[in-house]
Amino acid sequence: MLAFRYSLQGLKAALRHEASFRLEVQLAAILIPLGLYLGGTPTERVLMVGSVLLVLITELLNGSIEAVVDKTTPEFHELAGRAKDMGSAAVFVAMSNVVLTWGLLLLPRWLG
Repeated sequence: MLAFRYSLQGLKAALRHEASFRLEVQLAAILIPLGLYLGGTPTERVLMVGSVLLVLITELLNGSIEAVVDKTTPEFHELAGRAKDMGSAAVFVAMSNVVLTWGLLLLPRWLG
């Protein structure tokens, strides 16, 4: 039960302190129902919704990395910058996965 409470605290903290997470939650609120509607099979629905959820997961991890780096190293350090950049890159890859997944599933249907 404590783990659930800590998880909710983490979500609240991300919503309060991370503007990009708030934006991605808003996009997810649109894309998840859309994915459930547009997915032609249960597998397609899982892929479309799962790719969106992966962005949220990655953003939470990225925010965690950034918070720890900021706490540990308030001044600029090359390794701190690299950690933040790699976390940001992970979010970018997750977002690219959404575009690729949705595109590969929907474009053939719409073009053919």
